[in-house]
Amino acid sequence: MVLLLSALVLSALAWAWLFLANGRFWRADQRLGMHALTDAPPVAVVIPARDEAETIGEVVAAHRATTYPGAVRLIVADDGSVDGTGRLAAAAGAEVLSVPPLPEGWSGKLHALHHAVAQAGAPRYLMLTDADIAHAPQTLGRLVAKAEAEDLAMVSLMARLDARGVWGGLLIPAFVFFFQKLYPFARVNDPASRVAAAAGGCVLIRTEALAAIGGIPAIRGALIDDCTLAGAVKQTGRSIWLGLADDEVLSLRDNRRLASIWTMVARTAFTQLGHSGLLLAGSVAGMALVYLAAPLAVLTWPIHSDAIVAGAGALIWAAMAVAYAPTLRLYGQPWLAGFALPMAAL
Repeated sequence: MVLLLSALVLSALAWAWLFLANGRFWRADQRLGMHALTDAPPVAVVIPARDEAETIGEVVAAHRATTYPGAVRLIVADDGSVDGTGRLAAAAGAEVLSVPPLPEGWSGKLHALHHAVAQAGAPRYLMLTDADIAHAPQTLGRLVAKAEAEDLAMVSLMARLDARGVWGGLLIPAFVFFFQKLYPFARVNDPASRVAAAAGGCVLIRTEALAAIGGIPAIRGALIDDCTLAGAVKQTGRSIWLGLADDEVLSLRDNRRLASIWTMVARTAFTQLGHSGLLLAGSVAGMALVYLAAPLAVLTWPIHSDAIVAGAGALIWAAMAVAYAPTLRLYGQPWLAGFALPMAAL
Protein backbone atom coordinates (compact mmCIF):
# COMPACT_ATOMS: atom_id res chain seq x y z
CA MET A 1 0.00 0.00 0.00
CA VAL A 2 2.84 2.38 0.79
CA LEU A 3 4.33 1.69 -2.64
CA LEU A 4 1.02 2.43 -4.39
CA LEU A 5 0.50 5.61 -2.37
CA SER A 6 4.02 6.78 -3.21
CA ALA A 7 3.38 6.10 -6.90
CA LEU A 8 0.16 8.16 -6.72
CA VAL A 9 1.98 11.09 -5.14
CA LEU A 10 4.61 11.03 -7.87
CA SER A 11 1.91 10.67 -10.54
CA ALA A 12 0.03 13.65 -9.11
CA LEU A 13 3.19 15.76 -9.12
CA ALA A 14 3.89 14.72 -12.71
CA TRP A 15 0.41 15.74 -13.84
CA ALA A 16 0.64 19.04 -11.98
CA TRP A 17 3.84 19.75 -13.89
CA LEU A 18 2.31 18.65 -17.22
CA PHE A 19 -0.69 20.91 -16.70
CA LEU A 20 1.14 23.97 -15.44
CA ALA A 21 4.72 23.92 -16.69
CA ASN A 22 4.95 22.05 -20.01
CA GLY A 23 3.94 24.73 -22.46
CA ARG A 24 0.18 24.12 -22.13
CA PHE A 25 0.63 21.32 -24.65
CA TRP A 26 -2.63 19.64 -23.64
CA ARG A 27 -4.72 22.53 -25.01
CA ALA A 28 -4.00 21.44 -28.59
CA ASP A 29 -4.70 25.00 -29.67
CA GLN A 30 -1.98 25.82 -32.22
CA ARG A 31 -3.86 26.28 -35.51
CA LEU A 32 -2.85 27.81 -38.83
CA GLY A 33 -5.40 30.62 -38.80
CA MET A 34 -6.12 32.99 -41.66
CA HIS A 35 -3.75 35.60 -43.08
CA ALA A 36 -4.18 37.73 -46.19
CA LEU A 37 -1.96 36.54 -49.03
CA THR A 38 -0.32 39.79 -50.11
CA ASP A 39 2.42 38.14 -52.17
CA ALA A 40 2.56 34.82 -54.01
CA PRO A 41 6.26 33.96 -54.48
CA PRO A 42 7.32 30.83 -56.38
CA VAL A 43 7.11 27.54 -54.49
CA ALA A 44 8.56 24.13 -55.30
CA VAL A 45 6.65 21.18 -53.84
CA VAL A 46 8.98 18.23 -53.27
CA ILE A 47 7.71 14.69 -52.63
CA PRO A 48 10.15 11.83 -51.96
CA ALA A 49 8.50 8.54 -52.92
CA ARG A 50 9.39 4.89 -52.93
CA ASP A 51 6.77 2.27 -53.82
CA GLU A 52 3.86 4.60 -53.07
CA ALA A 53 1.63 3.59 -55.98
CA GLU A 54 -1.38 3.26 -53.70
CA THR A 55 -1.50 6.96 -52.82
CA ILE A 56 0.80 8.94 -55.14
CA GLY A 57 -1.82 9.63 -57.81
CA GLU A 58 -4.29 11.08 -55.31
CA VAL A 59 -1.56 13.08 -53.61
CA VAL A 60 -0.29 14.62 -56.85
CA ALA A 61 -3.84 15.40 -57.94
CA ALA A 62 -4.46 17.21 -54.65
CA HIS A 63 -1.36 19.37 -55.17
CA ARG A 64 -2.37 20.07 -58.76
CA ALA A 65 -5.74 21.34 -57.51
CA THR A 66 -4.12 24.08 -55.40
CA THR A 67 -5.67 27.53 -55.52
CA TYR A 68 -2.31 29.19 -54.82
CA PRO A 69 -1.99 32.05 -57.35
CA GLY A 70 1.81 31.95 -57.65
CA ALA A 71 4.07 29.65 -59.64
CA VAL A 72 4.17 26.10 -58.26
CA ARG A 73 6.59 23.44 -59.41
CA LEU A 74 5.70 19.88 -58.36
CA ILE A 75 8.58 17.38 -58.19
CA VAL A 76 8.29 13.72 -57.21
CA ALA A 77 11.65 12.16 -56.36
CA ASP A 78 11.18 8.52 -57.34
CA ASP A 79 13.62 6.56 -55.19
CA GLY A 80 13.90 3.27 -57.06
CA SER A 81 10.22 2.34 -56.96
CA VAL A 82 9.26 -0.98 -58.52
CA ASP A 83 5.48 -0.57 -58.32
CA GLY A 84 5.03 2.12 -60.96
CA THR A 85 5.07 5.08 -58.57
CA GLY A 86 7.00 7.28 -61.01
CA ARG A 87 4.72 6.45 -63.92
CA LEU A 88 1.59 7.17 -61.88
CA ALA A 89 3.02 10.45 -60.59
CA ALA A 90 3.86 11.58 -64.12
CA ALA A 91 0.40 10.62 -65.35
CA ALA A 92 -1.13 12.71 -62.56
CA GLY A 93 0.87 15.73 -63.66
CA ALA A 94 4.06 15.77 -61.58
CA GLU A 95 7.61 16.24 -62.73
CA VAL A 96 9.36 12.97 -61.88
CA LEU A 97 13.02 12.80 -60.92
CA SER A 98 14.82 9.44 -60.69
CA VAL A 99 16.99 9.32 -57.58
CA PRO A 100 20.49 7.77 -57.92
CA PRO A 101 21.61 4.91 -55.63
CA LEU A 102 21.84 5.66 -51.92
CA PRO A 103 25.37 6.58 -50.76
CA GLU A 104 26.72 5.65 -47.35
CA GLY A 105 25.75 7.99 -44.51
CA TRP A 106 22.40 9.10 -45.94
CA SER A 107 18.84 8.18 -45.05
CA GLY A 108 16.82 7.25 -48.12
CA LYS A 109 14.23 9.99 -47.72
CA LEU A 110 16.79 12.75 -47.23
CA HIS A 111 18.87 11.56 -50.18
CA ALA A 112 15.76 11.78 -52.37
CA LEU A 113 14.89 15.21 -50.97
CA HIS A 114 18.42 16.48 -51.61
CA HIS A 115 18.27 15.64 -55.31
CA ALA A 116 14.76 17.05 -55.70
CA VAL A 117 15.69 20.28 -53.89
CA ALA A 118 18.71 20.67 -56.17
CA GLN A 119 16.41 20.16 -59.16
CA ALA A 120 13.98 22.78 -57.86
CA GLY A 121 16.37 25.68 -58.26
CA ALA A 122 15.86 28.68 -55.99
CA PRO A 123 12.19 29.50 -55.39
CA ARG A 124 11.47 31.54 -52.27
CA TYR A 125 9.84 28.53 -50.60
CA LEU A 126 10.13 24.77 -50.66
CA MET A 127 7.21 22.59 -49.61
CA LEU A 128 8.59 19.31 -48.25
CA THR A 129 5.87 16.70 -47.97
CA ASP A 130 5.20 12.96 -48.25
CA ALA A 131 3.70 10.63 -50.82
CA ASP A 132 0.81 9.71 -48.53
CA ILE A 133 -0.20 13.24 -47.49
CA ALA A 134 -3.02 15.04 -49.29
CA HIS A 135 -3.21 18.84 -49.10
CA ALA A 136 -6.43 20.82 -49.47
CA PRO A 137 -6.51 23.32 -52.37
CA GLN A 138 -6.15 26.33 -50.06
CA THR A 139 -3.41 24.91 -47.83
CA LEU A 140 -0.35 26.14 -49.72
CA GLY A 141 -1.70 29.68 -49.89
CA ARG A 142 -2.44 29.69 -46.17
CA LEU A 143 1.02 28.39 -45.31
CA VAL A 144 2.76 31.01 -47.45
CA ALA A 145 0.51 33.75 -46.04
CA LYS A 146 1.43 32.67 -42.48
CA ALA A 147 5.14 32.63 -43.27
CA GLU A 148 5.06 36.02 -44.99
CA ALA A 149 2.86 37.73 -42.37
CA GLU A 150 4.91 36.53 -39.39
CA ASP A 151 8.35 36.41 -41.05
CA LEU A 152 8.73 32.70 -40.38
CA ALA A 153 11.55 30.62 -41.82
CA MET A 154 9.55 27.44 -41.51
CA VAL A 155 5.86 26.57 -41.11
CA SER A 156 4.73 23.01 -40.44
CA LEU A 157 1.40 21.30 -39.86
CA MET A 158 0.93 17.92 -38.22
CA ALA A 159 -1.34 16.11 -40.65
CA ARG A 160 -4.71 14.79 -39.56
CA LEU A 161 -4.01 11.07 -39.18
CA ASP A 162 -6.39 8.23 -39.96
CA ALA A 163 -8.10 7.26 -36.70
CA ARG A 164 -10.66 4.76 -37.96
CA GLY A 165 -11.27 1.41 -36.34
CA VAL A 166 -10.59 0.15 -32.85
CA TRP A 167 -6.81 0.53 -32.95
CA GLY A 168 -6.84 3.84 -34.81
CA GLY A 169 -9.43 5.29 -32.45
CA LEU A 170 -7.53 4.17 -29.37
CA LEU A 171 -3.95 4.96 -30.39
CA ILE A 172 -3.85 7.76 -32.96
CA PRO A 173 -5.23 10.58 -30.77
CA ALA A 174 -2.92 9.33 -28.02
CA PHE A 175 0.06 9.42 -30.42
CA VAL A 176 -0.77 13.06 -31.25
CA PHE A 177 -1.18 13.85 -27.53
CA PHE A 178 2.18 12.28 -26.66
CA PHE A 179 3.91 14.11 -29.53
CA GLN A 180 2.57 17.41 -28.21
CA LYS A 181 3.75 16.47 -24.71
CA LEU A 182 7.26 15.73 -26.00
CA TYR A 183 7.40 18.86 -28.17
CA PRO A 184 4.98 21.46 -26.74
CA PHE A 185 3.87 23.38 -29.82
CA ALA A 186 3.66 26.73 -28.01
CA ARG A 187 7.33 26.37 -27.06
CA VAL A 188 8.27 25.36 -30.59
CA ASN A 189 6.59 28.55 -31.76
CA ASP A 190 8.31 30.72 -29.14
CA PRO A 191 11.55 32.22 -30.51
CA ALA A 192 12.92 32.43 -26.96
CA SER A 193 12.53 28.68 -26.39
CA ARG A 194 15.06 26.08 -27.50
CA VAL A 195 12.34 23.50 -28.22
CA ALA A 196 12.11 22.76 -31.95
CA ALA A 197 10.00 20.30 -33.91
CA ALA A 198 8.17 19.85 -37.19
CA ALA A 199 5.88 17.32 -38.83
CA GLY A 200 7.47 15.94 -41.98
CA GLY A 201 4.23 15.54 -43.90
CA CYS A 202 3.89 19.30 -44.28
CA VAL A 203 6.92 21.58 -44.04
CA LEU A 204 7.10 24.92 -45.82
CA ILE A 205 10.64 26.29 -45.55
CA ARG A 206 12.35 29.34 -47.00
CA THR A 207 15.05 28.30 -49.43
CA GLU A 208 17.53 30.71 -47.88
CA ALA A 209 16.86 29.23 -44.42
CA LEU A 210 17.63 25.75 -45.73
CA ALA A 211 20.80 27.04 -47.39
CA ALA A 212 21.85 28.73 -44.14
CA ILE A 213 22.08 25.40 -42.32
CA GLY A 214 24.03 23.79 -45.16
CA GLY A 215 21.06 22.34 -47.02
CA ILE A 216 19.77 18.78 -46.73
CA PRO A 217 23.34 17.35 -46.50
CA ALA A 218 23.63 18.94 -43.04
CA ILE A 219 21.05 16.47 -41.70
CA ARG A 220 21.67 13.64 -44.16
CA GLY A 221 21.82 10.83 -41.61
CA ALA A 222 18.88 11.89 -39.44
CA LEU A 223 16.07 9.40 -38.95
CA ILE A 224 13.81 11.92 -37.19
CA ASP A 225 14.55 14.31 -40.02
CA ASP A 226 11.65 16.73 -39.51
CA CYS A 227 12.56 17.62 -35.92
CA THR A 228 16.27 17.65 -36.76
CA LEU A 229 15.60 20.11 -39.58
CA ALA A 230 13.48 22.31 -37.30
CA GLY A 231 16.20 22.34 -34.67
CA ALA A 232 18.88 23.29 -37.18
CA VAL A 233 16.78 26.16 -38.55
CA LYS A 234 15.85 27.48 -35.11
CA GLN A 235 19.49 27.39 -34.00
CA THR A 236 20.27 30.00 -36.68
CA GLY A 237 18.01 32.45 -34.85
CA ARG A 238 15.13 32.16 -37.31
CA SER A 239 11.54 31.68 -36.19
CA ILE A 240 9.58 28.50 -36.88
CA TRP A 241 5.97 27.49 -36.31
CA LEU A 242 4.24 24.14 -35.81
CA GLY A 243 0.51 23.54 -35.56
CA LEU A 244 -2.22 20.93 -35.82
CA ALA A 245 -4.12 20.46 -39.07
CA ASP A 246 -7.88 20.24 -39.11
CA ASP A 247 -8.71 19.30 -42.69
CA GLU A 248 -5.93 21.26 -44.44
CA VAL A 249 -3.55 18.29 -44.48
CA LEU A 250 -4.70 14.67 -44.36
CA SER A 251 -2.72 11.46 -44.08
CA LEU A 252 -3.91 8.71 -46.43
CA ARG A 253 -2.10 5.98 -44.50
CA ASP A 254 -4.57 3.38 -43.19
CA ASN A 255 -4.19 3.01 -39.41
CA ARG A 256 -6.92 0.48 -38.75
CA ARG A 257 -4.34 -2.25 -38.14
CA LEU A 258 -2.15 -2.25 -35.05
CA ALA A 259 0.90 -3.09 -37.19
CA SER A 260 0.64 0.21 -39.07
CA ILE A 261 0.71 2.27 -35.88
CA TRP A 262 3.36 0.07 -34.28
CA THR A 263 5.67 0.60 -37.25
CA MET A 264 5.10 4.38 -37.26
CA VAL A 265 6.17 4.62 -33.62
CA ALA A 266 8.85 1.94 -33.47
CA ARG A 267 10.91 3.22 -36.39
CA THR A 268 11.83 6.41 -34.50
CA ALA A 269 11.14 5.82 -30.80
CA PHE A 270 14.47 4.17 -29.94
CA THR A 271 16.30 6.76 -32.04
CA GLN A 272 14.58 9.49 -30.01
CA LEU A 273 16.07 7.86 -26.89
CA GLY A 274 19.56 7.82 -28.37
CA HIS A 275 19.52 4.01 -28.65
CA SER A 276 19.98 3.84 -24.88
CA GLY A 277 18.59 0.80 -23.08
CA LEU A 278 18.76 2.75 -19.82
CA LEU A 279 16.66 5.60 -21.22
CA LEU A 280 14.23 3.09 -22.69
CA ALA A 281 13.77 1.41 -19.30
CA GLY A 282 13.38 4.79 -17.64
CA SER A 283 10.79 5.89 -20.20
CA VAL A 284 8.75 2.73 -19.70
CA ALA A 285 8.88 3.16 -15.92
CA GLY A 286 7.94 6.83 -16.22
CA MET A 287 5.00 6.07 -18.51
CA ALA A 288 3.77 3.41 -16.08
CA LEU A 289 4.00 5.82 -13.17
CA VAL A 290 2.25 8.69 -14.93
CA TYR A 291 -0.49 6.74 -16.71
CA LEU A 292 -1.04 3.44 -14.87
CA ALA A 293 -0.67 4.13 -11.14
CA ALA A 294 -3.97 6.04 -10.87
CA PRO A 295 -6.25 3.52 -12.64
CA LEU A 296 -4.49 0.71 -10.76
CA ALA A 297 -5.40 2.39 -7.46
CA VAL A 298 -9.03 2.65 -8.55
CA LEU A 299 -9.41 -0.82 -10.03
CA THR A 300 -7.79 -2.54 -7.05
CA TRP A 301 -10.02 -0.79 -4.49
CA PRO A 302 -11.84 -4.08 -3.70
CA ILE A 303 -8.46 -5.52 -2.74
CA HIS A 304 -6.89 -2.71 -0.70
CA SER A 305 -10.18 -1.16 0.62
CA ASP A 306 -8.58 2.25 1.06
CA ALA A 307 -11.06 4.92 -0.02
CA ILE A 308 -8.47 7.71 0.14
CA VAL A 309 -6.10 5.89 -2.19
CA ALA A 310 -8.91 5.01 -4.59
CA GLY A 311 -10.27 8.57 -4.49
CA ALA A 312 -6.85 10.06 -5.19
CA GLY A 313 -6.44 7.66 -8.10
CA ALA A 314 -9.84 8.65 -9.47
CA LEU A 315 -8.95 12.36 -9.32
CA ILE A 316 -5.68 11.80 -11.19
CA TRP A 317 -7.44 9.61 -13.76
CA ALA A 318 -10.04 12.34 -14.27
CA ALA A 319 -7.24 14.90 -14.71
CA MET A 320 -5.83 12.75 -17.51
CA ALA A 321 -9.20 12.73 -19.24
CA VAL A 322 -9.46 16.52 -18.93
CA ALA A 323 -5.98 17.00 -20.40
CA TYR A 324 -6.74 14.60 -23.24
CA ALA A 325 -10.14 16.09 -24.15
CA PRO A 326 -8.93 18.83 -26.58
CA THR A 327 -6.98 16.29 -28.65
CA LEU A 328 -9.94 13.91 -28.65
CA ARG A 329 -12.16 16.75 -29.83
CA LEU A 330 -9.79 17.31 -32.76
CA TYR A 331 -10.47 13.71 -33.78
CA GLY A 332 -14.22 13.91 -33.19
CA GLN A 333 -14.19 11.62 -30.17
CA PRO A 334 -16.21 12.13 -26.95
CA TRP A 335 -14.48 13.35 -23.80
CA LEU A 336 -15.32 10.09 -22.03
CA ALA A 337 -12.81 8.38 -24.32
CA GLY A 338 -10.18 10.21 -22.29
CA PHE A 339 -10.51 7.56 -19.60
CA ALA A 340 -9.00 5.08 -22.10
CA LEU A 341 -5.72 7.09 -22.20
CA PRO A 342 -4.02 4.71 -19.70
CA MET A 343 -4.85 1.78 -22.02
CA ALA A 344 -3.33 3.62 -24.98
CA ALA A 345 -0.26 4.44 -22.89
CA LEU A 346 0.07 0.79 -21.92
